[in-house]
Amino acid sequence: MLTVLHPQVRAALERIDVAYEVIECDPALADTANFVAAHGYSLEDSANAIVVAGKSDPPSYVACVVLASTRLDVNRTVKRKLGVRASFASAEDVARLTGMTLGGVTPIGITGMPIWVDSRVMTRERIVIGGGNRSSKIVTSPQIFRALPNAEIVAGLANVME
Repeated sequence: MLTVLHPQVRAALERIDVAYEVIECDPALADTANFVAAHGYSLEDSANAIVVAGKSDPPSYVACVVLASTRLDVNRTVKRKLGVRASFASAEDVARLTGMTLGGVTPIGITGMPIWVDSRVMTRERIVIGGGNRSSKIVTSPQIFRALPNAEIVAGLANVME
């Protein structure tokens, strides 16, 4: 089953001592809402990785991880932490910076940029995250983020959606 993961994600997981399960995913169902509906997971247990670009010269980038039931606070928390205005990175920049496919981007295996994890993610018993492509997902403990050298837990990174 590991073979369905993106190669850099698989390599990163081999270096991390946290239990995980790999789930094969129909690429047409890779978007979070479709995946949870098809596989019986909840939005509260699903975490999305979102790459944000800081409006500096050159641009700065950060990968943010938030629960699917929340919304990344780009205009306040991310902007304040980056020290500059911020916006979502383009699909082209995400692919170039992460080497991963949009709709399957995961913080596991991302290097060269910080990873900010909303503190709400850490309260879950388990989370579902992308496998680096649209054909796999990873189910694991949120403690996996503590094993990533470039990850930081951030309070208030996301807001609950209304």
